[in-house]
Amino acid sequence: MSSSINSVESEAPNEGASNSDEIGKTSQEQDKAKGNRLSVLLELSPFVRPYKKTLIAALFALLLTASASLAIGHAVRLLIDQGFVGGSLEELNQAIYFLIAIISVIAFGTFIRFYLVSWLGERVCADIRTKVFDHLLTLEPNFFETNRSGEIMSRLTTDTSLLENIIGSSLSMALRNSLTFIGGLLMLLLTNFKLSLIVLSAVPLILIPLLVFGRRVRTLSRSSQDRIADMGTYAGEAIEHIKTVQSFGQENYERKAFATEVENAFKVARKRIKHRALLIAAVILFVFGAISGMLWVGGYDVLQGKMSGGDLGAFVFYAVMVASAVATLSEVFGELQRAAGAAERLVELINVEPKISTNSEPNNSLAEPARQLEFKSLNFSYPSRPDQKALDNFSLNIPAGQAVALVGPSGAGKSTVFELVQRFYDPESGELTLSGINLRELGPQQLREHMALVPQQPALFTASVAHNIAYGNLEASEAEIIAAAKAAHAHDFIMALPQGYQTELGEKGAQLSGGQRQRVAIARAILKDPDILLLDEATSALDAESEYHVQAALNELMKNRTTLIIAHRLATITHADNIVVMDQGKIVAQGRHEELLDSSPLYKRLAELQFNK
Repeated sequence: MSSSINSVESEAPNEGASNSDEIGKTSQEQDKAKGNRLSVLLELSPFVRPYKKTLIAALFALLLTASASLAIGHAVRLLIDQGFVGGSLEELNQAIYFLIAIISVIAFGTFIRFYLVSWLGERVCADIRTKVFDHLLTLEPNFFETNRSGEIMSRLTTDTSLLENIIGSSLSMALRNSLTFIGGLLMLLLTNFKLSLIVLSAVPLILIPLLVFGRRVRTLSRSSQDRIADMGTYAGEAIEHIKTVQSFGQENYERKAFATEVENAFKVARKRIKHRALLIAAVILFVFGAISGMLWVGGYDVLQGKMSGGDLGAFVFYAVMVASAVATLSEVFGELQRAAGAAERLVELINVEPKISTNSEPNNSLAEPARQLEFKSLNFSYPSRPDQKALDNFSLNIPAGQAVALVGPSGAGKSTVFELVQRFYDPESGELTLSGINLRELGPQQLREHMALVPQQPALFTASVAHNIAYGNLEASEAEIIAAAKAAHAHDFIMALPQGYQTELGEKGAQLSGGQRQRVAIARAILKDPDILLLDEATSALDAESEYHVQAALNELMKNRTTLIIAHRLATITHADNIVVMDQGKIVAQGRHEELLDSSPLYKRLAELQFNK
């Protein structure tokens, strides 16, 4: 979808849009920032540290299998020189027994290593996912308004899955083949120094493709992950707005647009695969070319009697082992480059600092119940519009227990007031207090425990009706959930559902009508039993009869509670204790309904548009 579909009445998301905190930077920018370093993987070491015993055990198994693998070369020498050439059946049997023993050790060590390393990969990536998700919950809503959900989900799922493969497989292969390379190289030098020099002559040639193609693979890996995120974001948005897509008959357009996103991701992946293939091919060419040269020289020395066939066999075995290790390392190097790109994306997400300061310790001076709100000369502008004030010298006192309604044209700043009350933003200047305490001194969680919001477009989860109502108080009993539903006039339609309160509602409560979703949201707020109610035109989606019953329930709920109401329909707030008329972030009038009809031209005009139809 080319753009998000937002409600025309929703102010805050539009006002709050800002690109200053975008995490989706280009791969070129990220590589410049990180200097094309694999060391970014070390930033994930805190997740591995708690399992150091498992890591040590895996490394021990790794050393065991690597050492046993190197011992096979000695078994080959014995097999050829004493078994085949010597013609001794007894020594042949001993060499075979020795070989079988080594293979058994390798099998046992491989089992231990594979299990421990795979377990470690799964465990660490599970911890990373938990850490990232926990951190996301601390970020203010503005972060999610300015960063695509598909991009965030790609980092939480795809990138962690990639790291899981690296930690649980590729990293183990890298360590194992590094040990094999070092041990095999040492055995080559001990077996025949001259032939070893021929094999080592390929090392400088191997480093060239590693340096040339490795950096490019990492850049393309980062870009590939970004394109996958783009593709997921597009598909998710189209599916989310499927009714709009189908009602406007744009299925073919969306098919072509999504196909374009898929092709863009494929093109980047194809480049990445090409460079990795070139890297592996170059390494194999140089390594096994050097082995071929070594075989010619070694074969000549055997014919000349300068070395035994067993020595040449053992040397060939070690040479092939070293060559295979180098080839595998070159392939793993490409995987590590790709993992570095994924690690960068995750580290960026973890390092995003919340803009709303939090207090770890609750403020014990907050009175119970906390009901009085006071706005003192507030000034606030959204990050994307620093020169345009959303609230301008806004002052308002809301005594405990009163119902105050905010009215005014779209963009007047009504939703901004709600945003500041819940500390989704902090004001640039002025003070907002709850029972005399500045909201900046309260942690967001402690503050919001005293509030309940019923939005214009209620958010329901893919779960049962009971769970959605109980979201206001997860410890509530079944009887309390039913009582809240009855108070919101939702019990009857809930009982008519196939499984009653245990009916699964589907994504975003798709099985319910707009009015039914609204009443479930009201029941959720009733169950929370808050000190302060925030109602964003809470009855807007109801028919006349339901509105009457729910308004009666709300009137009962509002007793002895401070209530702040955003109202577009003036008929719902005529009995409010105070009606605040807003325009361009300022209070232009306030009073009772009858008073404002006489004193406020703006309110009178709004009333005439609605009541004189």
